[in-house]
Amino acid sequence: MSRLSKLAVLTLILVLVLAAAGCGGQKTSDSGKQQQAGTGQEQKLEKVRITLPTWPGYGPLFLARDKGFFKEEGLDVEISVIQGLAERKAALKGNKVDGMATTLDIESTLEAEGVPLKIIWALDDSYGGDGIVAKKDIKSVADLKGRTVALDVGTTSHFFLLNCLEKAGLSENDIKMVQSGSAGDAGQAFVAGKVDAAVTWEPWLSRGVKEGNGNLIITSRETPGLIVDAVAFRKDFAESHPREMQAIVNGLAKAMKFYAGNQEEAVKIMAKGLDMKPEGFLDGIRLYSLEDNLKFFNGEIQKTLQKAVDFYYDKKVINTRPDINQMIDGSYLEKAPK
Repeated sequence: MSRLSKLAVLTLILVLVLAAAGCGGQKTSDSGKQQQAGTGQEQKLEKVRITLPTWPGYGPLFLARDKGFFKEEGLDVEISVIQGLAERKAALKGNKVDGMATTLDIESTLEAEGVPLKIIWALDDSYGGDGIVAKKDIKSVADLKGRTVALDVGTTSHFFLLNCLEKAGLSENDIKMVQSGSAGDAGQAFVAGKVDAAVTWEPWLSRGVKEGNGNLIITSRETPGLIVDAVAFRKDFAESHPREMQAIVNGLAKAMKFYAGNQEEAVKIMAKGLDMKPEGFLDGIRLYSLEDNLKFFNGEIQKTLQKAVDFYYDKKVINTRPDINQMIDGSYLEKAPK
C-alpha cells in the first residue's frame, strides 16, 4: 500500500472515531454548559433565587428543593425567607432575588409599581388560613366600627380587610388601623392585648383565640378564591431563562405528585423548611397540583388578578391598571410531566 493510500485510510479512521464520539458523547452548549445527550436539557442551569415569608402554602417549594426534584431538573434553587413585604419588594427590585412567592394581589401591585412579572405556578388557595381575630365582644365585621385593628397596611391583609369591610357596609375610615410589621406582628399585638382585633394568618388566628381570649369573626373560608399564592419572576429574568422556568414548574409538579401519595412525609419536609410544626401545618390551605394549575390558568387566575387590580385601583392603592394578561404565563404548565 502506498504512503498516500495509508494516509487516506488513517484519515478515514480518524473521521469515524470523531463522529462516533460526537454521537455517543455529551454535547456542549454555546455557553459551555454540558447537556444530556438527546434531551436538550442542561445538566446544570443557572441558580434561581426566590424569596418568601413564612406561610405553609409555600411548602411545595421546600419539598421540591429538599426531595431533589429541582436538582433532577438540573436546577439549584436558593430560597430566602424575608418576613417584611417592603423588604421582599426591595430585594426583587434590586435584583437580589429573581422571583417571589406571594399572593396574586401583591403581584398586581408590583406590576403597577413598574416591576413587570411573569406568574408561572399557583401554589395554594387560602381557605380559612387568613382571617380576623377580635375581642369576645366583637361578633362580626360590622362590630369593628370605631375599634383598633392591627394589620400590615398595603399587603394582602389590607386587601382582605377592605373586602370584608365593604361587604359589611363599612370603609377603612370607620376603623382605627394600626400598622404592624407583618401579619404575624399583628397577631402578636392582639395576643398581647394591644388592639381590639387583628388581620392575620395561622398560626396566629388559633393563638389569638386560645392565648388572646378572642374569636374569629371571619376567615378566608368565607371568601374563596380571594387569596391565592403564586410563584412569579421578574419579566426580564423569566424571558431570558426559559429553561429555568420550565425546571421550576417541572420540579413543583413532581413535588405535588409526591405529596399526593406521601402526605405525612411531605408535610414534615415542608414544615421543617419553614421552621414550623407539622401538626395542623396545612389547616385552612388548599395546595394546587399541576392539574389544579392547568384549570386555574384557564380563566380563573385572570378573574382573580383583575379583581385585585380593580380593587386596589378604586381604593387608590395603585395609580395604574396593569394588563393582567401580560403577567400570566401558563405555557410551562403544558410541558410539565403529567
